Amino acid sequence: MLSRVAVVVLDRVAMFEFGTVCEVFGLDRTDAGVPALDFRVCGPEPGVPLRTNVPGVTLTPGHGVDGLTGADLVILTATTIRAHYPPEVVDAVRAAAASGATVLTVCSGTFLAGAAGLLDGRRCTTHWMHADELARAFPETTVDPDVLFVDEGELVTSAGTAAGIDACLHLVRRELGSDVANTVARRMVTPPQRDGGQRQYIERPVLDHASDGSGLAALLDWLGDHLDSPHSVDSLASRAAMSPRTFARRFAAETGTTPGKWLATQRVLRAQELLERTDLPVEEIAHRCGFGSAALLRHHFQRARGVAPADYRRRFGAAAGAVGTV
Repeated sequence: MLSRVAVVVLDRVAMFEFGTVCEVFGLDRTDAGVPALDFRVCGPEPGVPLRTNVPGVTLTPGHGVDGLTGADLVILTATTIRAHYPPEVVDAVRAAAASGATVLTVCSGTFLAGAAGLLDGRRCTTHWMHADELARAFPETTVDPDVLFVDEGELVTSAGTAAGIDACLHLVRRELGSDVANTVARRMVTPPQRDGGQRQYIERPVLDHASDGSGLAALLDWLGDHLDSPHSVDSLASRAAMSPRTFARRFAAETGTTPGKWLATQRVLRAQELLERTDLPVEEIAHRCGFGSAALLRHHFQRARGVAPADYRRRFGAAAGAVGTV
C-alpha cells in the first residue's frame, strides 16, 4: 500500500515537473476518497533554499536525504543534467531502492537514477531531447525515446514535462486502484490515461540532403513537390539518369535511408501538416500525400507517430477545426 512518498529536489529543480508530482501525490484529497499520503520534499540540506529553473524563484525542501528512509515511493524530479550528483543524494537514492522503495523519475530525473546504478540492464525513457545523451551516459540500459513512460516494476521512468503526469497517474492506478487514479485525474482536469507516445510530439524536419546543386538535391526537391504521385526505385533512378543499383547506393549515402523509407517519412510529415492546418477529410489527405487510401495513411501515421491521424488532429489541429485548406 502506497503511503509514504519522498521527492528528491536538487539545485535548478524544474518547477513544472515538481508541480505535477505535488499535484498528484502532495495534495490532500481525502474529501474525495483519496488516501492520505505522507509527502516529503527532500534536498541535500533541509531548510536550505534551492534555485529553480524559473529566475528569481527558489524552493526550500523541508527534509534532508534522511527523508527517503522508509519511503514507499521515491520520486526523482527533473533538474539540470549533471556529470556528477551530490554523493549523499546518490547514496540515499540507492539505499532507498535497495530497501524496496519504488523509484519514479520525471524527465531528466532519469540521469540521477542512472548515477545511482538503477538503470543498468533495464529499459527506461526520458525526454526525447535527452534520450541520446542518456544512452551514451548509461550504455547498459535500453533507452526508448518514443514512449511516455516505462514501468519496470520497482523502477518507473517517464518522458518530458507532461509525461510525468502520465507516469504519476499510472503509479496511482497501479498501487491504489483505478477509482483513485480517475478521481485524481478528474480533479486535475486531465485524461487518466493517454494513448500514443513521445513520437507525436517530436519535431521531425525533412531529412537533410545536399543543397548545393550536386548529388540528389534536385531530385529530392522535386519529390517533395510530387509526393502524391507513385514512385519506384526504377522510375527515380531513370529520372536521376542512374542505374537502379547506383541510385539506391547514392540515395543511401546522401540521406542515410532507402528511397521507400524516405518517401514514407515525407508523406507522413505532409499528412501531419495537413492534419494540423486544414479541415480536409482524411481520405483526401491520404491521396494528396501519396498514400492512396485512408487505411494506408493510418497504418504509416500510427507507426510513425504512435497515434491515429484523427487523434492527432484533435490534439494539434487549429482550434475549432481548421484554418482553411492548402
